[in-house]
Amino acid sequence: MESSSRAPRRTAQDELPERRSLEREVAQLWGELLDGREIGPHDDFFASGGNSLVGIKIIERVSQDYGVDLSVRSFYLAQTPARVAELIEQGRARR
Repeated sequence: MESSSRAPRRTAQDELPERRSLEREVAQLWGELLDGREIGPHDDFFASGGNSLVGIKIIERVSQDYGVDLSVRSFYLAQTPARVAELIEQGRARR
């Protein structure tokens, strides 16, 4: 009988708590840059008071904090912290 030393495969279920944590972090970042507003993972950037200057600041912080470069276009199309968290995860996976 052959023993495998490979680590078990991560499933989507395994990654859920990690994703939720990242979504909360991104929402907190948005709130910080949107004058301390309470932001949830599915809140819309512009409906929450976001503008182009704040968007650029968030993109810069994502680059600094997570090492992922988001394009302005992808950030604005994402619209919510949850979707930005997905972009961060995708960027991390490419490295």
